[in-house]
Amino acid sequence: MLSAEQSHSPARTFLDLGVPAVVVDALAADGVHTPFPIQTATLPDTLAGRDVLGRGRTGSGKTLAFVLPVVSRLATAKAPRRAGRPRGLVLVPTRELATQVHAVLRPLADAARLTTTTVFGGVGLGKQISVLAGGIDVLVACPGRLEELIRMGHCDLGGVEITVLDEADHMADLGFLPSVKRLLDRTPTNGQRLLFSATLDNGVDVLVRRYLHQPVTHSVDPAVAPVATMEHHVFQVASDTKADVVRQLASGRDRSLLFTRTKSGARRLARSLTAAGVPAVDLHGNLAQNARERNLAAFTSGAVKVLVATDIAARGVHVDDVALVVHVDPPAEHKAFLHRSGRTARAGASGVVVTIATPDQQSDVRALARRAGIAPKTVAVRPGAAEIVELTGPPAEPVTPQAPAQTATAGRGRGGAATDSRGGRAGESPAGAGRSRRGSGGRGAGRGATHEAPVAAGQRRTAPAQRDGAAPAGRSSAGGRGGAAHGGRGATGENGGRGGANGRSRSGAGRSGGSVYTSDSNGASGYTAGGAAAHSERGGGRRRRGSGPRRVA
Repeated sequence: MLSAEQSHSPARTFLDLGVPAVVVDALAADGVHTPFPIQTATLPDTLAGRDVLGRGRTGSGKTLAFVLPVVSRLATAKAPRRAGRPRGLVLVPTRELATQVHAVLRPLADAARLTTTTVFGGVGLGKQISVLAGGIDVLVACPGRLEELIRMGHCDLGGVEITVLDEADHMADLGFLPSVKRLLDRTPTNGQRLLFSATLDNGVDVLVRRYLHQPVTHSVDPAVAPVATMEHHVFQVASDTKADVVRQLASGRDRSLLFTRTKSGARRLARSLTAAGVPAVDLHGNLAQNARERNLAAFTSGAVKVLVATDIAARGVHVDDVALVVHVDPPAEHKAFLHRSGRTARAGASGVVVTIATPDQQSDVRALARRAGIAPKTVAVRPGAAEIVELTGPPAEPVTPQAPAQTATAGRGRGGAATDSRGGRAGESPAGAGRSRRGSGGRGAGRGATHEAPVAAGQRRTAPAQRDGAAPAGRSSAGGRGGAAHGGRGATGENGGRGGANGRSRSGAGRSGGSVYTSDSNGASGYTAGGAAAHSERGGGRRRRGSGPRRVA
């Protein structure tokens, strides 16, 4: 393995580094002109076809560092597309991260006339199978779903020319390494491989030794190096005042990201904050995919200022201008602490990190800070303490939950936004006239309207803080076959997915118990405390109400 010290002389532009002109023009059109350090360090080697091990913290610009060589290599070595045989492969641990990576990749690939797609679990297989059958140049995938597609005969990695493993350390933490090894064994041994990881423990070093050929290592911003623009605090609180302190931290006017240890904890906290007048949405594995995307879209667009997340779900949250990260439940190990904290102070911006410590957690938090290489300011606080106001500024005006807004869109297929047809395919959506009955569970045939939704977090087109302007607006289908965000044949409302709000739920739709952001065709938008409103079984109209009141602000 070649040393990280074998760095190249600094280059001032992407063109100097060897990026093709058509890709440089696409970067410039999106406001990206100057490479970040990790891009300057790695691109000469990756563009030359060498295997590279890149080590850098979140927010360092590593996504663009591996996307550029993938696009550049495939653009300069054109080959005919073949069904189910991608030429480039990017493996990531979570569906949110897959969406984020694809958002950076797609505009550059479009400029180079390359096709791209994502595959991950939590959504139906049909569309993914169809897109693969049409031929794809670059595939961004989570290991589990990709292995499933390979077993079914819909994907073959024998034509992959360049493979990227992103956040390999997190894949190890989640137990994905056996799957990753099986996938890498299916790629040609003479292909180029790029591995990006904050650390080399938990078996990541085995991947490097087994699958990378004489890799060049580049380390930028080691994982335990303190971020100069990140301010750390530990708030020691009594157990009975913790909830009030957390609520006051979340009630500021800036964007805040709160972390809990469990999915149920994230759901409960988002609901309690919303009920207290602090609009919040949650992000965790129990949410249906379309609900996760809506909540991320609301947080990214600023419609909701507070996101409550678990570690795994937040791996794909790359949002600019997160002013405050709160460790409501301190993580068990320092790598998770650093990844969580890295959601703020990204790419040179400033940010504040607060760790909440009850009396029984204080010794663990001290050890955590020591392993993470930080020296936080520690203070005992009570609700209303000056230290809280000093960090958050004046609180935002409380938002009083109101009656739910009525949506007027319905998908084509089983179920509707609020009604189902009693029989056959003659049912109409609530937006039109028709023979419909509430909750009767038939097969509706109304074609819903579409509307502009807030830009999804996964639709950001470039690395944080490396663009001139704001993220471009994205589009989500509210009706039609796509459901609320994207799913199978269904309706809008709380679920989307296959079956919509009152139709037959699939792909996890209807499992939400937290806060789900909604936006309807009439322009009304808000959040729903309590998650999915209802879930009816096929053909019978039996409905189960979700827990908690539905609230829309």
